[in-house]
Amino acid sequence: MNKQNQLAEIHQSGKPYIVYKSQKGFDLYTDFSKKIILNNDNIKSFLIKKNKKKLKNTDLFIGFFGYELLNNLIGVKVPKQKNLNFPKGIFYKPEKKIKLSNNLKYDLKNFKSGSFKININRKTYTKIFNRFKKKIKSGETYQIKICTKYKTKSKINPLDFFSRLSNTNLAPEAFMIKDNNYSIISCSPENLITKKGIDISTKPIAGTVKKTKNLNKIKALNYFKKNIKENKEHNMIVDMERNDLSRICKVGSVKLSKQKIVEEYKDLFHYVSLIKGKLKKNINNFDIIKAMMPGGSVIGCPKINTLNLLNNQEKENRNIYTGSFGYLKFNGDMRFNIIIRSILNFKNMSEISVASGVVVDSNANNEFNENFIKAKALIDLFK
Repeated sequence: MNKQNQLAEIHQSGKPYIVYKSQKGFDLYTDFSKKIILNNDNIKSFLIKKNKKKLKNTDLFIGFFGYELLNNLIGVKVPKQKNLNFPKGIFYKPEKKIKLSNNLKYDLKNFKSGSFKININRKTYTKIFNRFKKKIKSGETYQIKICTKYKTKSKINPLDFFSRLSNTNLAPEAFMIKDNNYSIISCSPENLITKKGIDISTKPIAGTVKKTKNLNKIKALNYFKKNIKENKEHNMIVDMERNDLSRICKVGSVKLSKQKIVEEYKDLFHYVSLIKGKLKKNINNFDIIKAMMPGGSVIGCPKINTLNLLNNQEKENRNIYTGSFGYLKFNGDMRFNIIIRSILNFKNMSEISVASGVVVDSNANNEFNENFIKAKALIDLFK
């Protein structure tokens, strides 16, 4: 049986599984021997594990931290909000790993859904935008990301959606989780943590422009370089993530490896940098997660003050959005993304959350439109 058929068979069997983008294709994880549902009481003990030197390729936990859990981890409270009662974080211990190619093709298009409804319309968004603009001018925050949600009642086949998404909008941090009572489909482009030994890196994305027939990567780069708002937003996020890394890295080791390059996706171009550092002695996984999460590029800065402003404004729980998905190997190495460009399917509802950065030079109409551009590749799957 070829590997493509193995995935189809696992999917049809109803067994839970996870697919995660690798350098050459995708990694499929299944046959889970443990499932750990995280909460405020067990997250620290989960993260502080003894390292193991000799590894099998399944000696890891793979899963996600939700937004609320990561806030609580750094002492930021999330007020009571409307929510789906979705778990705050789940990790799995796989016993099987299968390597797949990039070419995922499954003719399974069979779903039911209504039309998407947005939780914040343009008028409401503008009111929130203007409120936060005053906060920026008063110095309470320098950049803040306003979240909007698109939701619809639905019954979908997650493997079909993920296959089509991967073939039209392949992203370096794409993943899919299929469990008995929920699924997550993501074309996340953003890596938050890659750790191997004492080497650690993060790849902040800050800056978005819609693709057009006349806009290629070179022209997009020129646009970003000349755009005061996009440059200001990018520089602030890079500085914040450098500071986050500096808290856990050796003095002088944190450096920009790639600065202000452009990455291309289905409907847009992104402005991207890469930051690397070397960890201090005696830094553990708990220290790393606490320093780096939630990822600054999807929150704003300064992080703590901005999180408090957001949490007091938002009426609905973010669930997985701006949380983090990835794995923790038993030797301490890890890889985590930022959960954006994702669909959460739970209780026959599909939920897509997006956000754009507001700085002092931002325009409410442009930012509202940018949110839709970011959601479009996912909404298109329901057509």
